[in-house]
Amino acid sequence: MKSLLLTLFALGSTLLATAQPAAWMEPFPPHKIAGNLYYVGSKDLASYLIATPEGHILINSSFEESVPLIQASIEKLGFKFTDVKILLISHAHSDHCAGSAEVIKQTKAQYFVMEQDADAVEGGGAKKSRLKASYLQFTPAKVDRRLKDGDEVKLGGSTVVAHLTPGHTPGCTTWTMKVEGLNAVIIGSPNVNPGYILVGNTDYPGIATDYERCFRVLKALPVNLFLGAHGGYYDMNAKHARLGTSSSNPFIDPEGYHRYVEDREKAFLAELAKQQAK
Repeated sequence: MKSLLLTLFALGSTLLATAQPAAWMEPFPPHKIAGNLYYVGSKDLASYLIATPEGHILINSSFEESVPLIQASIEKLGFKFTDVKILLISHAHSDHCAGSAEVIKQTKAQYFVMEQDADAVEGGGAKKSRLKASYLQFTPAKVDRRLKDGDEVKLGGSTVVAHLTPGHTPGCTTWTMKVEGLNAVIIGSPNVNPGYILVGNTDYPGIATDYERCFRVLKALPVNLFLGAHGGYYDMNAKHARLGTSSSNPFIDPEGYHRYVEDREKAFLAELAKQQAK
């Protein structure tokens, strides 16, 4: 298990700690996506708030240094950070979960994680990395509920569904919910990072099969609101700029969703073929 964790987290990012994109830590205006679903992340590291009368669900804690930004965004929307009752993540890479321990400390939220990523979350990431990316390490956080594919997370009349879309990590999770009659899809990640071993990976033998499952699931999901673990997945900045300029919601983009998934699948298949040819 130790070897598996080291390998997975060594492959956990495309960038070194000294080269994190500026957009990852740059504040961005919090905004309503639809109904009680809000964006509370940075310019690219996406966090989402589902506000309910019984408290809130937060998806993605980002880095520990991101927590004040997320808190400020929640409060700018008129909600209380301490009313976060449930914390979810898209997958067990530090840019989406390193802040979880701090969020839990401040809010006492329950932490729900897909079972295949739960050990990694509780282990705090890699202690060593052949990519020398020190930010892959993070403060461990106790998981209160280990989710299975298709599990529902319910609070205050809202229901979020966990879909296992593995490959990027074994427990990579895509979240869906119904909001104002629309199907919102928050993609976990379908990306194959540089350095990922798709063929002959002794620590993650089923990685290629898992990616194939990921794309099958993503292509089958009904979608209106296209969202993701990074704002760049769904061109958030440009869509946010169009808010209020027309009668249509710019985040309603099923065509963009399918183009993105198709593009990422082609990239996976190309990398798989490249590795198989060696």
